[in-house]
Parts: sequence; C-alpha cells; structure tokens
Amino acid sequence: MNFTELIQKRYSVRAYKPDSVEDDKLRQVLEACRLAPSAANRQPFQLIVIHTAGQEAELRRVYHRSWFSQAPLVICACALPDRAWYRRSDGKNYSYVDVAIAVDHLTLAATELGLGTCWVAAFNVEAARQMLGLPDDVEPVAFTPLGYPADQPRPKERKALSDLVRYEGW
Repeated sequence: MNFTELIQKRYSVRAYKPDSVEDDKLRQVLEACRLAPSAANRQPFQLIVIHTAGQEAELRRVYHRSWFSQAPLVICACALPDRAWYRRSDGKNYSYVDVAIAVDHLTLAATELGLGTCWVAAFNVEAARQMLGLPDDVEPVAFTPLGYPADQPRPKERKALSDLVRYEGW
C-alpha cells in the first residue's frame, strides 16, 4: 500500500481481538519509533511496552475504557524533557513534539502491519506514574493499545483543507 492509502486506512481502534502480537511485528513498530525524526536528533523519549494480561485492573486505573486493556499490549510513550532540544528564542521544549512524531510513526507502522492503535491522552497521570514507576523527570505523554482490530473503521470526519491551510500569512 502506498502512503496515501496507509493514512486513509489508519483509524482509532476501540475493540481488539485477544490474539497476541508477533514479536517481529512489535519490533517493526518500535523500530518505526526509533527512526522517527526528532529535534536535533536527541530522541528524548522512552517507550514502555506493557503486556495487558493480568494487569487489566491497573490499566483501568490509568484509563477507564474497557477496550483499553483488550489488546494484548499497551504502549506508553514518555517524554524526557531534560534531554530534549529547546528553542533558544523562547525556551520552547520540543520533547512533546518529538514524542508525538514517534507515536505517529508507531500508529502508521502498526496499520501497515494489520495492527490497530488508539492514541490515548486523557489518562490518569498519577495512576500511570504509579503503575510504571516513573521517575519525576519522565513525563507520560500518550498511551496506545496495540493489537488486532475487532471493529471496523467508521467514516472519517475531517475539516475541509480550506479550513486548515493559509498561504503567505494569517
């Protein structure tokens, strides 16, 4: 499939089959994150792979939707702000941008392999910190289940391109 087909095929999966994800497919998805661009190539992130079996209750504390722990794996993408590039003119730290790019690569690689994902940002940060034993200088940014979809994509509702693009200024 070409890139346009891939981005059209990707959707937020909210139902997963219990089938395990093959180690090679997991490695390919993680490798896509490793190859993602980051500001000054600092790669200020860590990925935590969580096997959901036996951890459903803890995962429900992190995010309450039942489908969140249906997939055999959940991945937490964490920022390492102290290791990130920052823009000197205003001090903007790019760790969250770098994490977002890596997770986007993850979701697209997963789609290409027939796997489903769903970006989750509305999670309980304190529960995530406790479950994963995160140090104070590590920021959990996003979670995604990773597994085989058990649902079907719905039509995508997106704004018109003309609502999103301006030329030569505001």
